[in-house]
Amino acid sequence: MDKNDKVIEVLKTAILLERRGKAFYTQSARQSENESTKQIFEMMAEEEDAHVKFLEKQFKNYVKNHQFSISDPPPEEDDEVVEILTEKIKNEISAASFEAAAISAAIDFENKAIEVYSKRAEEATDENEKATYKMLANWEKTHHHLLFRLNEDLKEKIWHDNDFWPF
Repeated sequence: MDKNDKVIEVLKTAILLERRGKAFYTQSARQSENESTKQIFEMMAEEEDAHVKFLEKQFKNYVKNHQFSISDPPPEEDDEVVEILTEKIKNEISAASFEAAAISAAIDFENKAIEVYSKRAEEATDENEKATYKMLANWEKTHHHLLFRLNEDLKEKIWHDNDFWPF
């Protein structure tokens, strides 16, 4: 496989990965009975949609010009809003609920995206491509961190609620 074919294949994989993530988060938001969790999933779906649009733009540019365009930085998340929502979620849902299971599954989605983007960033020889995949990996790491922290807090909650502590 020549360099251009490899780049195009990775871009197609990335777009598909992001579309699947968007579909997962959208469906999770629809099925969620908790308003705070629904908002987090909707926010994540919007982020995945932004990733899709960004990657589609890169794909079109690469097919046409055989190069990556210089990447704009991703929009900043409103940390205060996210913190408020995560506190509400921790207090409102059970660690054994659908929402908690969806959060756990979402962590796997984010891990896969981080893996794909990080690997390509290491392999890329074009500086704009390398920067693009590093940026995407970092973007996904912020999602992973949010979800992982929430999942850990939910596990702690169930341990406390059920007296699972051995001491």
